Amino acid sequence: MLRASTRCDHETWSRTATFLLLGFVFYLSPWTAFAALPLPTDDRPVLRIQGSNTIGAKLGPALVKGLMQEQGLNDIRSSATGENEQTVTALNGVGRKITVSIAAHGSGTGFTALGQGSAELAASSRPIKDSESASLAALGNMKSRDAEQVIAIDGLAIILHPSNSIGELSTLQLAQIFSGEVSDWAQLGGRPGAIALYARDDNSGTFDTFKELVLAANGKQLSAKAKRFESSEQLSDSVARDADGIGFIGLPYVREAKAVAIAAGDSQAMAPSVTLIATEDYPLSRRLFLYGPPKNANPWAQALLQFTQSPRGQAIVAQNGFIAQTVEAVKITPSPDMPATYQALARDAQRLSVNFRFEEGSASLDNKAQQDLHRVLDYLRQHDKLQNKVVLVGFGDPKADSARAELLSKLRAMAVRRELVRQGVVLREVTGLGDDLPVADNGGDSGRIKNRRVEVWVY
Repeated sequence: MLRASTRCDHETWSRTATFLLLGFVFYLSPWTAFAALPLPTDDRPVLRIQGSNTIGAKLGPALVKGLMQEQGLNDIRSSATGENEQTVTALNGVGRKITVSIAAHGSGTGFTALGQGSAELAASSRPIKDSESASLAALGNMKSRDAEQVIAIDGLAIILHPSNSIGELSTLQLAQIFSGEVSDWAQLGGRPGAIALYARDDNSGTFDTFKELVLAANGKQLSAKAKRFESSEQLSDSVARDADGIGFIGLPYVREAKAVAIAAGDSQAMAPSVTLIATEDYPLSRRLFLYGPPKNANPWAQALLQFTQSPRGQAIVAQNGFIAQTVEAVKITPSPDMPATYQALARDAQRLSVNFRFEEGSASLDNKAQQDLHRVLDYLRQHDKLQNKVVLVGFGDPKADSARAELLSKLRAMAVRRELVRQGVVLREVTGLGDDLPVADNGGDSGRIKNRRVEVWVY
């Protein structure tokens, strides 16, 4: 139950937001930020964000500063108020101070704060859990498009000391290493030495992602010998100083360590490159989220969510070392292991840096895919690709009947086609390649979901 003062705050914001909506100016772009935002009536923060350290350490404050700049505020600065806590402040034209508070103690703490009414937005480096969504049901459907916003793509880099000769590892080998079953580098073809494990703490979305994609997927648990860290930077720097160390970290925090290529199941080993992470093909890629109530009464929260999706917001994402959701065309080098039709595409066309994926157990596009439709359409319009220039290629997971796998993959591509056709796009071709070219291990649900995707190619 919310405290009376918290209820009063929400009611005040609701009245303010209703009043201000009468004067807001919107453009046609779905990512336009509010033209004006309310000023505080006291010293309390206009917005409180809690959750992921991956987001809260640098990216969250940078996005808040960007929004403040767009609002025409001055003297924008951030200051630490505690361990992994900071405030971002600014002044308006008459010297009124505006404050946003950010606490970064792990993704799970953000959802707790939403429930307690001590935050308006939860930053998370993993999707909300069913149990968390259920506990927040009074706020609305926390898995809806209005509640869940993908703000960036990140990749979990597996890092070693720069002198380590190991160049690639599989997700199975990672599970064996971090569970303690493989305990010496010599077992992996490296020089002899006891492996030292470095891991994020239990509140971390980085750890949740690693646990899901690596440990749980292979029936393992993290070894009790692993050294645990709340700070991404401290973990990375510790591995870079330890010749026998191995750790996992968000891509922007590789720092002085060495990142290795990763394979999952039958996929090729992939380095954590910008393109492979942007398409979410890289086995340890992940989405970074902001969550808020679907009908968030706080106008600063609404504006920040819109700003993060805007071109300027995504530029800030890239400037802070994460992968922006900006659509770009990328040339792919053909290889003999590709199907013939795919090799032809690679020779003559370019692939867009986005994959469309679907809700679990559904043919409906997921929340990110619905946002990506706008980005792809913008790209096609800007580059004169609306007429007979686009090829959609669907993929899926294995079925007992290969023809069924091919059909299902084409039906996924047709689902994307329907959305593009509604916006005036005339497709050149729509095809399905079944379970070819997997990007994840089909042995687990998360891998099969990842393999069910639609690529976009342009001539």
